[in-house]
Amino acid sequence: MSTTEASSPSFDRAVRSSQDGPLTACSIKTVQVNIGLRCNLACRHCHVESSPKRDEAMTWPLMQRVLDVAERVGAETLDVTGGAPEMHPDFRRFIQGAVNRNLQVIVRTNLTILLEPPYTDLPRWLADRAVRLIASLPCYLPTNVDRQRGRHVFQGSIDAIKRLNAVGYGINPDQQLDLVYNPLGPTLPPDPKTLESAYRKELRAQYGLEFHRLLVMTNVPIGRFEQDLARRGESESYLKRLVEAFNPATLDKLMCRHQLHVGWDGTLYDCDFHFACGAPVRRTPAHIDQFDPDSFAGRPIRTASYCFACTAGRGSSCGGTLT
Repeated sequence: MSTTEASSPSFDRAVRSSQDGPLTACSIKTVQVNIGLRCNLACRHCHVESSPKRDEAMTWPLMQRVLDVAERVGAETLDVTGGAPEMHPDFRRFIQGAVNRNLQVIVRTNLTILLEPPYTDLPRWLADRAVRLIASLPCYLPTNVDRQRGRHVFQGSIDAIKRLNAVGYGINPDQQLDLVYNPLGPTLPPDPKTLESAYRKELRAQYGLEFHRLLVMTNVPIGRFEQDLARRGESESYLKRLVEAFNPATLDKLMCRHQLHVGWDGTLYDCDFHFACGAPVRRTPAHIDQFDPDSFAGRPIRTASYCFACTAGRGSSCGGTLT
């Protein structure tokens, strides 16, 4: 079964059967922005299909516009992603601009980029600005991580966390370091509290590492992950598992209802996953240059069958589980 918008009414029906009316936006507490698709890795689970060969990048004028919009709507957080966002030539200028506007800044990092010149000084630079880091580490076992992200990526991730710990990340409250887990295959994540305890125990015992929280996410059947499912003939069975695990209690906290996502070219999306699939917001104009906050109040949220990943079980978002 395709996970394109053609199959989205099934998610709409699930929402409508659980509440009065379709899914609509509630607020813009977070402005999430993908500043480019270039990355030093090419992970199997990457839904935006980043790699060293990608060269798409947001221009500096668009970055300034994003900061203006975030301030205008009274957003609390700027959530910066990629690619490896650190590789953008204007990354530091963008982060400093957000800090100057008193935005809480999140940077989503793959960790290994922090080991490569000219990025090796970033742990201290980010720590000095109290930037929150959310780092992908899909398992505490090296074999599992390397299967999903590439050879030697686990060891590089461990080395990077050691450098982050050395400047206070994962230890001090102002240097927040959260790790991200996602399953290796087409299964729902286990209990997040149990998993976080296991991560903490193993990373401390084996490597002496510290972190603040473990964010547990469900794999969304798009991008490279969906391609893997299709090759193994598991697309239908995985989508069926997500549909059967639909949890109405997740709907109020869905990230699409409380954020705006800006793609590297300025196009507006309800979430990062719609960005990956090229499905912009339904309300026009759908570009940051023509952004009108009034037209986005209570806007209808675009949906597709892959949205069931966000509502399955305990729910899933860029901030981890929802219930």
